[in-house]
Amino acid sequence: METFQELIHSDKPVLVDFYADWCGPCKTMDPIIQQVASQIKGRVRVIKINVDKNGPAAQAYQIMSIPTYILFKSGNILWRHSGTIDKNSLAGVIAQHA
Repeated sequence: METFQELIHSDKPVLVDFYADWCGPCKTMDPIIQQVASQIKGRVRVIKINVDKNGPAAQAYQIMSIPTYILFKSGNILWRHSGTIDKNSLAGVIAQHA
């Protein structure tokens, strides 16, 4: 199984969804993330990180509010957004980097 660091250092872009099970906006975003993930399948990897279970990763990237989305490529942050985002905006950002 790949570690978080191995995942984000991929040559392929990786969208990380920092969330928590109790977070209402995170639940609202779930279907949007799934729709975008199916649109970009193969070009960008999408992973979910539960901040309650992965404190070190959340601390390392200073996740202060959830949901927070970070798009990584080769370990570098290409884009970061906290809060909800509409499907077209998210897909557009990903398309710029995929």
